[in-house]
Amino acid sequence: MKNLKKIGVFDSGLGGLMIANAIRAKLPSYDYVYMGDTLHLPYGRRSDQAIYDLTEKAMRYLFSQGCDLIIVACNTASAAALRKLQQGFLAREFPENRILGVIVPTLEVAIEHGAHKIGMLATQRTVHSNIFETELQKINPAVEMKSIAAPLLVPMIEEGGEKYLDMILEDYLQPLREAKVESIIIGCTHYIAVKDRIRRLMDNKADLISQDDIIPMKLEDYLKRHPEMEERLSKDGTFEIHATDTNENFQRNVDELMGQKSALKQASY
Repeated sequence: MKNLKKIGVFDSGLGGLMIANAIRAKLPSYDYVYMGDTLHLPYGRRSDQAIYDLTEKAMRYLFSQGCDLIIVACNTASAAALRKLQQGFLAREFPENRILGVIVPTLEVAIEHGAHKIGMLATQRTVHSNIFETELQKINPAVEMKSIAAPLLVPMIEEGGEKYLDMILEDYLQPLREAKVESIIIGCTHYIAVKDRIRRLMDNKADLISQDDIIPMKLEDYLKRHPEMEERLSKDGTFEIHATDTNENFQRNVDELMGQKSALKQASY
């Protein structure tokens, strides 16, 4: 049925909301549902199976909310679950719907920027998966990549540890300086919140590849190339925020990010 479906954006917590906001700014006419799995944050130290199970439940929930197209903004979930979701769960149960990830689009843009040495900050799980390196080999095997796990950043961003961030970031960025990387991929949606700090600490000597800049234009291109999906999407300009734990801290962070008091919906599944 045409013109009744929404675009879903999923993340483990707050970070993907920055991508959702960027998508809305680029494509304001569509209807969106953002879903943060705040109850199970962070994903970075969980097993592949745990991440898959949590992500599949989130996909089912967003489909139940009328989302036929979902962006998995969480890099950890993209690394651990996306391919299995697309080739198994989606093909088997929801063949007309689509689930898109953020890893390949991010690497495509990084390559377009012309860097021969690319650095990345990401969660422990994303780094250990080697998914960025594997996909990079498919796109351009001549490009080198240095990935650094930065597990302290998500809880510090979620819990208001801003005054300690520069010290922690300095430690994470030092290996990238030593490797003389030309670009740095912000490989976790939460880290978008500190990209200006990273740029400053790197003395603007590395080009930052941030997914809030990339995903909106990639989604716009996808919809142009897939009119059969675009025609199904409703265009009332609505935006809903759902979370598995609508706690005070998440509400405060959402209000600050949105610049206004925002209604949250409890996601139950």
